[in-house]
Amino acid sequence: MYTGVKITAFAAALAATFGTAYGVGAAVGPVDGPKKAAERAQAGDGHGGHEGAAAAEPGAADPAAGGLQVSEGGYTLALETPKPAQGKSVLKFSVKDAAGKKVTAYKTEHDKEMHFIVASRDLTVFRHLHPVRAADGTWSTPVDLPAAGAYKAFADFVPAAKGAKPVTLGVDVSVPGAYAPQPLPAVAPTATVDGYQVRLGGTLDPGKAGELKLTVSKAGRPVTDLEPYLGAYGHLVALREGDLAYLHVHPNEGGPGPDVSFTATAPSAGAYRLFLDFRHEGKVRTAAFTVYAGGQGGAHDASAHSHG
Repeated sequence: MYTGVKITAFAAALAATFGTAYGVGAAVGPVDGPKKAAERAQAGDGHGGHEGAAAAEPGAADPAAGGLQVSEGGYTLALETPKPAQGKSVLKFSVKDAAGKKVTAYKTEHDKEMHFIVASRDLTVFRHLHPVRAADGTWSTPVDLPAAGAYKAFADFVPAAKGAKPVTLGVDVSVPGAYAPQPLPAVAPTATVDGYQVRLGGTLDPGKAGELKLTVSKAGRPVTDLEPYLGAYGHLVALREGDLAYLHVHPNEGGPGPDVSFTATAPSAGAYRLFLDFRHEGKVRTAAFTVYAGGQGGAHDASAHSHG
């Protein structure tokens, strides 16, 4: 099923329009930092599930930038719980069509009708969720958001309507409480999660696609029996610092480990967080990396974040 480059339609559009690749370990000033994102959130520029409203964020005018709009292609992401409680809670949402009706039919992509991502604006929290749809088109999913502050949710789906294309919509989520955004974790070639070490390799040239290779090991030994997760041996989500432009990439042919490779193009220069989901011994783990697209820079210490 996964042969060659596996990128959703919006991601392919990003690549075609911008053509600036990820550069691992090469630094450039970010598009916008967490501090500015926090200031925007406190100023109330979020769209919080208001039907038909577009995200007022940098890049929102760019139709190729994934997840920067709450409405696109006749579909709107309506969040019924825009202010969930800190800690464990349940998020409910729906996708509405141009007539304002909840969509109840979707195509199955990568084993699911809906891929739902929630990330903190400072990119230190990442959740890849798989909500359940009720007959009326309302989706719900448990989620654990450990800190108060600004988050963003992404709905990645393909409507079942004839001729419908993949859609990625984004909406702001606010967890009440004192907001203390964290600095972007620094660049490092290796992330550790649950006793696994994941090494990120590959240097991608600006202006053309390049390969990112992630190698999974445990206790110093390569993991050669990765288990399929949603039809693949790994899934990669990239989020741009500041506006959280979204890129969801699926692996090139290969497996079951220790290497999982991806071919991707960043939508612009700037700082990104990469989140790799992989499954081994029946559990999904997430390794996270900070990378920069374009520019020059050196290596820094980094921390990795994970979820089960």
